Amino acid sequence: MRILLFTGKGGVGKTTLAAATGTALAGRGRKTLVVSTDPAHSLGDAFGTPLGTEAAEVDSGLWAAQVDSRALADRTWHELRGELRKVLAGAGLDVLDAEELTVLPGVDELLALSEVRRLASRGPWDTLVVDCGPTAETLRLLSLPEAVSGYLSRVYGSRRIAASVRRLGAHLDALRELLTDPDVTTVRLVLTPERVVVAEARRTLTSLALRGIAVDGLIANRLMPAPGFWRGSAARWLRTRRDQQDQVLDELAAAGFGPGELARVEHRAAEPVGTAALAELARELYGSRDPLSGNGKPVTPLLTVTTAGDGFRLRVALPLDRDSVLDLARVDDDLAITVDGFRRLVALPETLRPCRITGAESDADGLVVSLAGNRGPA
Repeated sequence: MRILLFTGKGGVGKTTLAAATGTALAGRGRKTLVVSTDPAHSLGDAFGTPLGTEAAEVDSGLWAAQVDSRALADRTWHELRGELRKVLAGAGLDVLDAEELTVLPGVDELLALSEVRRLASRGPWDTLVVDCGPTAETLRLLSLPEAVSGYLSRVYGSRRIAASVRRLGAHLDALRELLTDPDVTTVRLVLTPERVVVAEARRTLTSLALRGIAVDGLIANRLMPAPGFWRGSAARWLRTRRDQQDQVLDELAAAGFGPGELARVEHRAAEPVGTAALAELARELYGSRDPLSGNGKPVTPLLTVTTAGDGFRLRVALPLDRDSVLDLARVDDDLAITVDGFRRLVALPETLRPCRITGAESDADGLVVSLAGNRGPA
């Protein structure tokens, strides 16, 4: 199973491009399921057919479904929350504390991700394309398995816990492994050539790297068509606008952001609706390339360690903007990395746990942290 996640700032066209990619994959003979977790529920509009919560075939070898996370929360979370409350109360917490600790932020997104995994395992498809919500919701969605798993560990520790809670913990671990396996799951980040959108895309790339989730391609959507040798006021407007868009994309490339070559899709006069129009859009997007191949560089490990003098150098493979606000701290055996408000605790290799941070710098390949201390056996 291969999983492609499409995300981007609201309104950049990610739903259409996800639908086009699914159509192209099915056209190449791959049984493909396209699922949307976007609360806007516009995937059916792209295919030109109503969609429900169960997969329905919209073309030969192509299925689609729309996840309703609110309905999932109403149906599933109530029972699990009741069991959590009982366990917490039984551990000596009063009723008020138990109520507070069973309010998990983002549970809608967590259930949506679980539903995507359920749908992926219940059909003949070998490829899953996920139309995620806007960037902020997607980042919350992708960070939840790790965050909630850590929450459960801190709350329960080694206490005896209900079977349903234990199953939830195992399920979260499986979700985290699925999302961080670059051979299975990759992200396609969609943007339009506007400075505000590109700035958010940069922060998204950093946040995804912090979470260990691979990005295999960036897609610049809705480029103005080049006017060529046309003359007149309309041609001048198109030429000026396209020049501005190209400048923004050149700056993105010069900053070292984005894996591989940036894919580009021109703005269309008519909205692509239905599989025929989506297939035509996919031909512009992918050409003769396999839509699964992306346009990215090989995925590098988040952490690599080398020796340096009496200490070590820890490289953290993060795309960093020159204006990024970076903070590092030690939290027990973890390195807390915060970039532009996105924070992650990264478990240090055992060799580095006795060491102290002595400095940090960034280069084109990410962040380099210098550590000094124990050089003996781990």
